[in-house]
Amino acid sequence: MATTTDTKNYKFNHSMLRVKDPKASVKFYEFLGMSLVKKLSFPENKFDLYFLAYDGPGTPSHGNSVFDREGVIELTHNYGTENDPEYKVNNGNSEPHRGFGHVCITVDRIQAACQRLEGAGYRFQKRLTDGHMKNIAFALDPDGYWVEIISLRAGSEGPEDPEEQGAETDPKTYRMNHTMLRVKDAEKSLKFYQEVMGMSLLRTMEQPAAGFNLYFLGYPGSQGGFTADREGLLELTWNYGTEKDENFKYHDGNSEPQGFGHICVSVDNINAACERFEGMNINWKKRLTDGRMKNVAFLLDPDGYWIELVQNERFTGKDNF
Repeated sequence: MATTTDTKNYKFNHSMLRVKDPKASVKFYEFLGMSLVKKLSFPENKFDLYFLAYDGPGTPSHGNSVFDREGVIELTHNYGTENDPEYKVNNGNSEPHRGFGHVCITVDRIQAACQRLEGAGYRFQKRLTDGHMKNIAFALDPDGYWVEIISLRAGSEGPEDPEEQGAETDPKTYRMNHTMLRVKDAEKSLKFYQEVMGMSLLRTMEQPAAGFNLYFLGYPGSQGGFTADREGLLELTWNYGTEKDENFKYHDGNSEPQGFGHICVSVDNINAACERFEGMNINWKKRLTDGRMKNVAFLLDPDGYWIELVQNERFTGKDNF
């Protein structure tokens, strides 16, 4: 195992979402082509974790251990919520508790993929035919989290694309492309994710007419530049002017009402990585030495979103849990 740390080895491993009923949620993400690659149970603490990822032969992380991947979704189930009629997650998109925005799946044939979801009875926040943008849709998972759907094929225009007519869709070819977080101050957040977390800015989309910019970041790894067939990207959404409002704050998903929990970065050497972060004046939520779990740490980004740090098992040859 390495005794030093290099951010080139880091991976944007997973995004954690709390769910009410794990059976319904796992079924939904499996319907989207994902596989349950690991389940961890903590009965003494009354919660279970379900890790889902694309694991087909053509996927970038195929066959890897759970923390040696990108584009994983971790579902957290606290026992009893499925039987509580009052329990409801915060999906991050309703005022005044906005923060986390969505996860995004890229698909081979967007029209067929959306029709397949609708045919299975799943709801949509935005269909392909709604609004001006005919090449993206937003499905809703069982808890009302938004799942953006975009095409793997550059230039695909959804229903208006002749290549989409009558085409079938193969969920095994899909990718968990990105996770979107809203940020108050783009400059501060970009500096943090690049200089502290070691990510690269891969693409910027400026939308001055609509008053927002989108920034896509990722780790270099073996996947090349920004394309829709990548997995494990981070999309930061900055709405103009929020940085000038002293009182403005996004909801981190962990204060009530809860929903999204954290993003997670796996590292080559957890001790060396934490020592590096310690020297960078970052804010900790939990150091490695805090609490009972000595193999995970949590730091805070400029908006207070939690970033979990875990050991990539490829560098140690043994399971974390």
